Amino acid sequence: MTLTRRDLILGSAAAATAALGDTTQAAAPKKAPVLGLIFPPDRTAIPEEGVAMYGDRLRYVTVGLGIERMTPEGFDAALSRIPAAARQLAAAGAEAIELTGTSLTFYKGEAFNRQLRETVTRETGLPATTMSNGVIEGLKKLGARRVAVATAYNDTVNERLRAFLIEHGIEPVRIEGLGIEAMTDVDKVTQQVLEDFAAGVQARARGTDSLLVSCGGFRTLELIPILEKRTGVPVISSMPHGLWAGARLAGLDGAAPGYGRLLSAKT
Repeated sequence: MTLTRRDLILGSAAAATAALGDTTQAAAPKKAPVLGLIFPPDRTAIPEEGVAMYGDRLRYVTVGLGIERMTPEGFDAALSRIPAAARQLAAAGAEAIELTGTSLTFYKGEAFNRQLRETVTRETGLPATTMSNGVIEGLKKLGARRVAVATAYNDTVNERLRAFLIEHGIEPVRIEGLGIEAMTDVDKVTQQVLEDFAAGVQARARGTDSLLVSCGGFRTLELIPILEKRTGVPVISSMPHGLWAGARLAGLDGAAPGYGRLLSAKT
């Protein structure tokens, strides 16, 4: 059989298409990175805020430390459990690890916060961050210098937070807390109560350029844009901006449009 030039061209095109198809079929779909989360309380549920922010772009594995009270004594009792928790997350497939709990990671200052990250990395070989890192990185991205601070904490923990912020060159103009110590009591704070409390702290402060809402147990993701509109300043909050830091560590750009000034921007 004699092949015409047209037959040769069509045959070559078909072969090229088949080869491309084979290559496409052989290429595995890109998997979402896995972020490991160490929670202070004894909880293992995937954070709803993380799902809302990143959907299927980020996966989670979690473990809890069993902390019952947000006090220095409560935190001290759980520190020895952090290395094993980190190893458990690594075994479960984590590619980066975040130690959540803002007060757990700031209560002994920045040197201790850094030591916590180094401990997790030493135990697992994985990059690590903390919720306090997310808060500080978020404030610095916004250029914050003078902040109003609304927290869940008692006065002792608030003073630890004051010292931590000053250590990072950020002036806490006013800090007010709800005086909560039991972890289970955090869930009793309604969204309206939290919104009014945080906005009130900002209103009672003078000359501030941002608002920090501190406690990883507060559900604040949807409140961020509401508070920004109500107060006129950008808002940083523990869980959303802790997850933002963890997502960036895992390889995402961290953006979660619709949830406030910082999260709506690619960083």
